[in-house]
Amino acid sequence: MPIIRTALASVLALIAVTVEAADYKLGAIEIKQPWTRATPPTAPTGGGYLVITNTGTTPDRLIAVTSPSAGKVELHEMTMEGSIMRMRELAKGIELPPGATVTLKPGGLHLMFMELKAPFARDTKVPATLVFEKAGSIPVELAVEAMGTTAPGQHGR
Repeated sequence: MPIIRTALASVLALIAVTVEAADYKLGAIEIKQPWTRATPPTAPTGGGYLVITNTGTTPDRLIAVTSPSAGKVELHEMTMEGSIMRMRELAKGIELPPGATVTLKPGGLHLMFMELKAPFARDTKVPATLVFEKAGSIPVELAVEAMGTTAPGQHGR
């Protein structure tokens, strides 16, 4: 009987993780694992992360993001110049070559939610709309993970 309980618990945990990670598709564009971190009560900004795959044969570009949770959202890149970390807005968006996967993650390409209307609270969702040059727009929800999380699904562990 303990083996059955353990197996059942494992299956239920797997289902919970699967339900938590929403994936989206817009034409040839696939969006996986949209997530963000919880923010402190007075934080004016928050980062957003996801994986975008262009399964098509023509290039596309993520050109804008909007969210009712922020005054504005910008597409950013973080790079190291010597020992100095620099962040800059990507005014032309993020290129999505045909057949390529682009990962937005901490310390690299990311969404920058600015002028937050309320803190991002752990275990909630942040709504956003991704706008692509060719594919159009798609609403997504970013799962809010614990502060300090470096990858989706960690929950600060």
